[in-house]
Amino acid sequence: MLTACILMTFAATPSSQVMAQDAMSSSPAASSSSGNETVSGKTNDSWITTKVKSELLDAKNVKSNDISVTTTEGVVALTSTVTSTREKNHVIHITKMVKGVTSVDASGLSVAAAGNAGAGQ
Repeated sequence: MLTACILMTFAATPSSQVMAQDAMSSSPAASSSSGNETVSGKTNDSWITTKVKSELLDAKNVKSNDISVTTTEGVVALTSTVTSTREKNHVIHITKMVKGVTSVDASGLSVAAAGNAGAGQ
């Protein structure tokens, strides 16, 4: 009888450990992992911004030094004045090709008037 009680005690131990782990995962301390997701999201956004800027620097026919790039939750916002519609479309295309970009907000990209195209150089 004593042996049966000891076996039942040890057999119940793994279940109680699992229940304790489940209880810990729903505790406030465990919910701080959602804060880590935010940090991870910010890191991903920073990486995306850096990668887009790098790709624009490497692109031919793009004056990338003047293009402002910001990323929020994978959405890349581009701000600048470009010399042509073709350049604008090229910048958007390059940005969309970067891993992690969910969408591109190019509403801040304007095309310079033909007479002003060389004014900022």
